[in-house]
Parts: sequence; structure tokens; C-alpha cells
Amino acid sequence: MDLADVNSDLSQQVVVDTLSMPWQSSPSDTVWRKPLYREGGEFGPVTSVVRYAAGGKFRTHSHPEGEEILVLEGDFCDEHGRYPKGSYLLNPDGSQHAPYSDSGCILLVRLRQYAGDDRPQINIDTTKAQCLQGMVEGLTVLPLYSQPNYTENMALVRWQPDTYFTRHTHPGGEEIFVIAGTFEDEHGSYPKGSWIRSPHMSTHTPFSRQGCLIYVRVGGLAHD
Repeated sequence: MDLADVNSDLSQQVVVDTLSMPWQSSPSDTVWRKPLYREGGEFGPVTSVVRYAAGGKFRTHSHPEGEEILVLEGDFCDEHGRYPKGSYLLNPDGSQHAPYSDSGCILLVRLRQYAGDDRPQINIDTTKAQCLQGMVEGLTVLPLYSQPNYTENMALVRWQPDTYFTRHTHPGGEEIFVIAGTFEDEHGSYPKGSWIRSPHMSTHTPFSRQGCLIYVRVGGLAHD
């Protein structure tokens, strides 16, 4: 079955409440997904929230152009290890594994968006890693991935209540997934489970009155 593109125009601002989306089937009958971005059907680039049932699994498969995973709930596993809630994984171009979950899990997954044979394998337990002071008071940052010659830069950012950032522009665009709390800017308020994609050269003034934890990816959204 051909799959329709989803939010494939990278020049458009997109805000998705993932918690209100229905689950859709996947090639495994024990795994479901909520597509946030898809271009080119089953074998093109895709960003999804993915749920494994208890005992859910996929057959061994490879990842052309890489795979990125953030474990939002539960324990995710493959033959290389067990990855509890808060784990961040980057599996490089051409890597392969047989993923499963004994107890069930929910993931933020990005497929076929990290081409390049010199990217490293990354496995970070973000619940134990040390954060850095951000650019303003009340902001702490946990770098996840950046590399010379590639435009993407990923991090977890924690906002204490009543933290305000300066107005700024995002060359290459920005994507945010709200893990906890409520993230805000002059365009709206984004509670837990929100996915926000802002296009190349977009501008905003973000803040959080309640406090929040967000996954942030900057760069990589400008068409060559």
C-alpha cells in the first residue's frame, strides 16, 4: 500500500498534538506509529512517534541514511543492549539491528535523515548525563549530537519555570518535541506531546512559564 506524504513541505510551520493522534499500523503487527513527517512513502524520510506493545518486535533490518531514537516511555531493546526511558540513540547509515521491547515502549523516531558514512554510533542515557548551563538563567542544555560538515545539531533543553529567551532566527529550521511541561512562544502554547517544526530562517521568542523539557533539533530543514 502506498503511503501518503505527511507534512512534506519543509517551508511550512507545523504544530502537531501527538497525544490526540490515532495510532496507525506498521509493517509489524506489534508496533504502531503516528507519522509526523513522511516523504516518499514507506522508504523515504520519516519522523514518527512509535509504540511497541509488550513483546513487540521487528525483524532484523538495516537503516540506510541512519536512524535516530529518543525513548519517551518504557524500555527499548535490540541485540546490542537495553535502552530505558530517556535513552538517546543515533544509529549511523547502514547500521542494522533487530529491535524489540519486552515491556512495551514509546519512542520518537527519525528514519533516513542522517546520510553519511562517517557519523558515529551514539548511545546516551540522558537521565545520567551532565547538562551545561544555557545562554540564559534557568536554561540547561544536554548536547546529543553535532558534527563538523553536517548541519544538524540535537540537544535536550530544560526550562525552569518563568524562563525567557531572546528573539532569534533559525537558519536551517528547528524541530521541537515537548517531553514534559509546556513550551511557549509568541505564536502559541505547546504542552507535553507537541511537535513543532519551524522552517528555514523562522524567528521566535520562546519562553516557559510552567517549565518544560524539550528535544530540539536545529538545522537540516533548508532545501539544497
